Amino acid sequence: MSGPMRKILLTTFGLILFAAAPADAADDVFVAGVEPSQRPASAPRLMVAMHSQAWYVQAVRGVVAPYPQSLFFLDNQGDWYTPFNRPGMPAPYDMRGWHKSK
Repeated sequence: MSGPMRKILLTTFGLILFAAAPADAADDVFVAGVEPSQRPASAPRLMVAMHSQAWYVQAVRGVVAPYPQSLFFLDNQGDWYTPFNRPGMPAPYDMRGWHKSK
C-alpha cells in the first residue's frame, strides 16, 4: 500500500474510532425515545398549555368577529406547531391579508 493511501486509511479509521467513543456521563442528553410510534413512559409531558391574549389576537388576525364556530379549536390548541397562526401563501391565496404591504 502506498504512503498517501495508508495515511488516508489510518486517518479515516482514527476518525471512526473517535466518533464511536462513548460520551461522558455529564454530556448525556435526554432522548425521548428511538421508536417514533411510541412515547416512553418516562418522557416529560406538558399537561397544560396557557395562551396569552396576544396569542389569540394573532391567531384570529384577519378574521372578522363574530368568529365562526370552526375557530373554537383554538381553545384546545396546545403549544405544538400549527400553520393556522402563521402567514401562509401570498396573494391571491392570502385570504386573511397577512402579506399586505404596510
